[in-house]
Amino acid sequence: MITGLHHVQLAMPEAGEEQAREFYSELLDIPERTKPATLQANGGCWFEKEQVRVHLGIERDFRPAKKAHPAFQASDFHNLMEKLKNAGYRIQSAEPVDHHSRFFVNDPFGNRIEFINAESEF
Repeated sequence: MITGLHHVQLAMPEAGEEQAREFYSELLDIPERTKPATLQANGGCWFEKEQVRVHLGIERDFRPAKKAHPAFQASDFHNLMEKLKNAGYRIQSAEPVDHHSRFFVNDPFGNRIEFINAESEF
């Protein structure tokens, strides 16, 4: 019955849109998409590139997701890791899974994000 994953929704605190744009659009290279007019009053922002869709919504009593997380495949894995390090993000190493390197980073709001090398390394 399930044919795919349409998008991932993450929470962020009020007025976090600029931080979200810097992380998701500038660092991760996922362009921002204008939210539908009927949802714009809720705040937040959407980032979409081909089949990757990340929507960030305002949560009034925001608490970051420390365990639950999206896992993004990255084609330029090692350069992405360096780009995030250079931007001041702490890289959390992880054991490879199914022959793919991976690491974790917290987004600007503390949400856990996993990155998996799109290329098999072993």
